[in-house]
Amino acid sequence: MTTSQTSKRPFDAVLCDLDNVIRFYDMTQLAGLERVAGLAPGTTMKVAYAPEVDLPLLLGKITQQQWVESIVLGLAGQVPVVQARELGTALATAPFWADEVVVTLLRQVRAHMPVVLVTNATLELESDLASLGLADFSGHVVSSARLGVAKPDREIYEVAAERAGVALDRCLFVDDRLENVEAAVALGMVGVHYGEPADLRESVSFLLDSSHAAVSLSGDVE
Repeated sequence: MTTSQTSKRPFDAVLCDLDNVIRFYDMTQLAGLERVAGLAPGTTMKVAYAPEVDLPLLLGKITQQQWVESIVLGLAGQVPVVQARELGTALATAPFWADEVVVTLLRQVRAHMPVVLVTNATLELESDLASLGLADFSGHVVSSARLGVAKPDREIYEVAAERAGVALDRCLFVDDRLENVEAAVALGMVGVHYGEPADLRESVSFLLDSSHAAVSLSGDVE
């Protein structure tokens, strides 16, 4: 059963990415190790996020430790094996935090309509959300590692909309990667290419009337 198409609202559910929208990583340790190794900044991530290295992890086909070993192979010839493993491990275990501005906004949205996390993630996603205090943050979580399909594949959007209980063209999709947003828009969704909390707040402002506390971009509640 889907939400009625006669709704006067621009959408009836929010499908939201996790990384670089809600969750952010501290790469300080990795950057330091790259400097010591004489590598250009971002070298490890370039290797780690190449599709042939990253996609098996995001599809749940390999473990995080196996991903680290793939990074080690990708860094072969640039640094010794021991150093490469330190770099891969630093990336895989980088500390992360949640943007409380976005979390607060989405909690307010959830009081009015379904919120579904739609993320290209690893098999550690559930424990990661628990460590952030977000285990019950959204009504549903659609993880590429559990589904076996990653954004921007059409199926992951269809599953997310189904779990939200609304039609594809009644969803707002929020993601920091333009190709993922474009895929959602091609399916009829309202798309937001996320860069900062203001992008999300503008899209959901019709839900946040004057009776709600306004969330400032500094993270304070006014």
